Amino acid sequence: MIKGLLFNLLPERFFIAGIAGKLETVLAKPSISPKGIAIVAHPHPLYGGTMDNKVVHTLFNTFLELGFITVKFNFRGVGQSEGVFDHGIGELADVLTVTRVIRERYIDLLHLPLLLSGFSFGGAIQLHAAQTLNPEFLILVAPSVVHLEAPAPPEKNHYVLVIQGDQDDVVTAESILAWAAPQSLPIVMIRGAGHFFHGKLLILKNLILRFFMPKM
Repeated sequence: MIKGLLFNLLPERFFIAGIAGKLETVLAKPSISPKGIAIVAHPHPLYGGTMDNKVVHTLFNTFLELGFITVKFNFRGVGQSEGVFDHGIGELADVLTVTRVIRERYIDLLHLPLLLSGFSFGGAIQLHAAQTLNPEFLILVAPSVVHLEAPAPPEKNHYVLVIQGDQDDVVTAESILAWAAPQSLPIVMIRGAGHFFHGKLLILKNLILRFFMPKM
C-alpha cells in the first residue's frame, strides 16, 4: 500500500498570518484521499534550523508518502517568516497558529488523524503543542526535552514514536531515556547515528513507515 503511493510533485508555498507576522509555509497533498494532516517543526532557529533541514525534509516526504496532507513551515525570524526568535514561547504559538489555519482550510477532514512531528527543538515544541492539540500521532526525532523542559505526551495520544541516535552529542541518548523512563515510553535507538542522522536518513524513514504499517 505504501510503496505504490503517489503524491503531487509541486508543493504549495504560501504565508500564514502569525502573531509576530507572516509564516513561510509549504504544503503538499497526496494524490489519493488523504489519511490525515501532518505538521512538521524544524530545529533551533538560532543554530541554523529551517524547514529545509534534511531530517525535516525526510519527515515531510515520509508523511506525504503515507498519505498525509503534509505541512512544514519556518518559525518566526527564519527564512521569509517575520518576527524574531522567542525562546520557545512564540514558536509554540507559531505551531498552534499553523495547525489551526491548516485544519480550518481542510475543515471537511477534521475527522481524520492529526499528526505532529518535529526534530530537535521542533520536537520539543511539538510536545508542548500536543498538550493543547491532542494529536492522534506524535512522531519525534531527537527532541530537545531537557533544554525546553518538554512535558510527557498527553495520555490521549494514541500513538507516539520517539527516534534517537545513540551517538547524539546535542540531545544525548541518556537525556532522552531519563525523560522517557517515568512514562515507560519506548525509545527507538539508531546505532551509530549522531544528531543530524548523517547516513541514517533512509533508516529513519523506514522506521516510520514500519511504525505505520499496521495502522494505515
